[in-house]
Amino acid sequence: MSVFYDSYGRYKDYATPILKDKHVRRLDAEYWAPATCSPELSYLEIGCGTGLMLSYLRRKGVDNLLGIDLDPKLKDVLPAEVKDCFRAVRVEDFLAAGAEGRTFDRVILFDVLEHFSAEDGLRLLQRLSTVLNPEARVTVKVPNTASPWGAQHQNGDLTHLTRFTPKSLRQLALAAGYDCVGCSPNLDGSARRRATDRLLHGFLTWALLTPPEIWSANFYGVLRWPGCGD
Repeated sequence: MSVFYDSYGRYKDYATPILKDKHVRRLDAEYWAPATCSPELSYLEIGCGTGLMLSYLRRKGVDNLLGIDLDPKLKDVLPAEVKDCFRAVRVEDFLAAGAEGRTFDRVILFDVLEHFSAEDGLRLLQRLSTVLNPEARVTVKVPNTASPWGAQHQNGDLTHLTRFTPKSLRQLALAAGYDCVGCSPNLDGSARRRATDRLLHGFLTWALLTPPEIWSANFYGVLRWPGCGD
């Protein structure tokens, strides 16, 4: 494990997140709808951090919910409503121990896969498949190194090991035995900036010979295990 994880909490400046309506609207559009979610499903978030996504899922009415992260200090800053569904454990150990005997319909890997080598990310996805229910979806979010705006996110953390583009994420999914059913942008920011982004990127896509598939600094991918329905 990288020595930089020893000071990771101070680097990230952990603080209890406050779930706002703007977060809910963005996650409804960028996560809930593309992953075909519903409150009745079971959810696992790997690398849950300070718990913003867990709070969002609680707000959506999800009861069957678990978040894991390797830093036990995170429990001190998690929102009160999700402290009970947090486990401080390495994902490899969690899966090797049988995932508490649980299986999941939806798995969330936001800002996680880039911390693994490509080979270790492959093994993680392969092992993760053993705890997936039929029609399961795994949603990942990673820095977009196909875009010029993604470098600051990829290079801004020395624990990042693998660079991803939509094309390379599809390659990883295929190698692990998944179907990548869609890649989409992560459009964080104000409405004004999202509008100017659309205008600028629309012009650049028209003007350049080889524009990226997705311009946003980070992007999502939804992976489906074989045999799942649409």
